[in-house]
Amino acid sequence: MSLTSTQVPDEFDRNVPRICGVCGDKASGFHFNAMTCEGCKGFFRRSMKRKASFTCPFNGSCTITKDNRRHCQACRLKRCLDIGMMKEFILTDEEVQRKKELIQRRKDEEAQREVQKPQLSEEQRSIIDTLVDAHHKTYDDSYSDFSRFRPPVREGPVTRSASRAASLHSLSDASSDSFSHSPESGDRKMNLSNLLMMYQEQGLNSSPDSKEGEGTGLSMLPHLADLVSYSIQKVIGFAKTIPGFRELTAEDQIALLKSSAIEVIMLRSNQSFSLEDMSWSCGGPDFKYCVNDVTKAGHTLELLEPLVKFQVGLKKLNLHEEEHVLLMAICLLSPDRPGVQDHERVEALQDRLSEVLQAYIRAHHPGGCLLYAKMIQKLADLRSLNEEHSKQYRSLSFQPEHSMQLTPLVLEVFGGQVT
Repeated sequence: MSLTSTQVPDEFDRNVPRICGVCGDKASGFHFNAMTCEGCKGFFRRSMKRKASFTCPFNGSCTITKDNRRHCQACRLKRCLDIGMMKEFILTDEEVQRKKELIQRRKDEEAQREVQKPQLSEEQRSIIDTLVDAHHKTYDDSYSDFSRFRPPVREGPVTRSASRAASLHSLSDASSDSFSHSPESGDRKMNLSNLLMMYQEQGLNSSPDSKEGEGTGLSMLPHLADLVSYSIQKVIGFAKTIPGFRELTAEDQIALLKSSAIEVIMLRSNQSFSLEDMSWSCGGPDFKYCVNDVTKAGHTLELLEPLVKFQVGLKKLNLHEEEHVLLMAICLLSPDRPGVQDHERVEALQDRLSEVLQAYIRAHHPGGCLLYAKMIQKLADLRSLNEEHSKQYRSLSFQPEHSMQLTPLVLEVFGGQVT
């Protein structure tokens, strides 16, 4: 059975060998409406242009193969026509030249566009690489540490035995003493400063060493307090890698961390947020958190509804990891945070990161001119969330039966004045 042009679909099946319909040699593609090799393509073009007339020296029914295709031009040409090759598809010499020029022009234009395409400088690339690496080191997407927190209790009171059985490992003696929220604890700024110095030099996990309140009604508070405390430590580790952060005074580092920690935690949590069920999935079913779980830690819908709306909006931006970590760093280095002294220096650091983010967007999001503006708007949204969180935290911390569930680090960073 002869191969005809009706077998064109085979060209798109990578598993079907492409065979020349004229001689059986390896085909190079479709030429003049049929699958052929380069040799038969050239033969057909020359024959049509010369209007050649061939005569078969035999009986006009030669079998054309790769080896004998030169022996009988008449039967070879007849075979070309039989499989559907058409002279109308042959370009004139002028058309061939114009096609070559068009192809070359497109190549030149593409090369020019590549040259003109925004490129990140070596310094900008280095900043991004540093931040991405820091995020990988301070964000464990296996969430294996969550099993070390006091257990999540979604129904009923938290029992003292259950809480202590799965409590976080406490800080070393020195750091535990530093973060005790007893009247003898001393200067809180120095406490946080000590943590800044100790971070990454030893494994730090803080949990309250106080008696868990039973029957408080906030069954998820111990677990989520440990989760937030753990997250604060990771934010500190991330902050220390931001270019220029370590060069700030200790007072400014602490001021920035205290005021931005909850915002950066909210940004980080977007990595585990699911649009499918509006929850945060952090490993197994025990560590899948919905809005109702957070209400059991003392927060109300005045915070949680805009928080979920924020998470949905951020998720839908489909940020690259590079953009995500830059946004966290920009958030942290905000010069208008309360207590910041060297505004100009912090602003210069933030401006540099903003320039890197804009350069990255230009290079990797052609036409994404609005993306930067949308990301900056998310920072404004975080300020509102931070304000509402502070209001709800103050209400919670003024109640001793609840404040005793919080870790010393949470009390330190969020500034609860509990006596």
